[in-house]
Amino acid sequence: MVPAVNGDWLIRGRDGRLSAYGPSGEAVHCRAERHAGGAWLPSRTVGGEQRLLPGVAVGQGADGYAHLVAWRPTPGGEAGLVHSTHFRPHLAPLDWLAIGHPNKKGERTGMPAVAVDAEGRAYLFVRNRGKGVSTTNQKERGGWNGWHDLKGSQVDEELVAVTGESGRVEVYATNPDGILRWLQQEPGARPVAADPLPVRVAPGSLSALPTSKEYATLFFADPDGMVYAWRPDGDPIALIAAAGPGPVAVLRCVLEGHDCTLLAQRSTSGRVAFAAYPTEQESAGLWWTESGPELPEGSRVALAEDAEGRVVAATATPDGELRLARQKDEPGLALAAWQVA
Repeated sequence: MVPAVNGDWLIRGRDGRLSAYGPSGEAVHCRAERHAGGAWLPSRTVGGEQRLLPGVAVGQGADGYAHLVAWRPTPGGEAGLVHSTHFRPHLAPLDWLAIGHPNKKGERTGMPAVAVDAEGRAYLFVRNRGKGVSTTNQKERGGWNGWHDLKGSQVDEELVAVTGESGRVEVYATNPDGILRWLQQEPGARPVAADPLPVRVAPGSLSALPTSKEYATLFFADPDGMVYAWRPDGDPIALIAAAGPGPVAVLRCVLEGHDCTLLAQRSTSGRVAFAAYPTEQESAGLWWTESGPELPEGSRVALAEDAEGRVVAATATPDGELRLARQKDEPGLALAAWQVA
């Protein structure tokens, strides 16, 4: 099954308002708060009337702008990638702009991933027809550069792209031998291959989070359902048994005055499970605590901080129902009751 969204689909814009993105039929829809912390506006279609294939990638730059990438059908049963920018929640996103195909033309090849560098340029990554990874990025003065094959082999469909605190972009992929990765060595440069990580990894379980000026932490699950955290300066660290299938949603936040990493995942019971630990101190241990109503299979979970610095958890069901729970003004991670937006 094609994942609905790749990337953080709940984000805070420059004006402090939260936005949520997700596919709906043959389109992508966006919802936004009327004002920061307030009621939610009705959904609107992203990018005009363009018909899309399932799945959308979302990335956000330091400028607060959201970048969305999806596949659209093209004549002859083929497909091409399109991009839209959403500057502020109260504005309509730009119309979809065609980017092309990693192999010039052909069918859909994989779920795209997008990250945005410190200069606000979007970098797009997608599996190509040869099951390697291809990339393109925005030019400084508008438009897109040509496609480049980063190589790799037998790559699984889902990639994860992240921008580190340095402003440089990284991308990760899985294949039967473990985890492949490509990193920017300097701003504006094309990512280059770094040493792979030979581990047992469940495809579709990757997520990543910048956790220091030096590193992003990569999270993944092994085929037995154990979640690991890994940074290039050490070995993967077993964190906790996964609450359910798929990647964990991750957020760096302050809890009781401490820099913490928060994980959330739809559990096998259908509820949302949360776990937290001091950032980059995996040895401190963590455990799951479940919250909210039981959600149907295929529901998505996201984490963000609102304009007041409070943690906001969100879920979206396959039929598009959006629920949110906001952190209470009290110590720890106490959430108010879940509300339908």
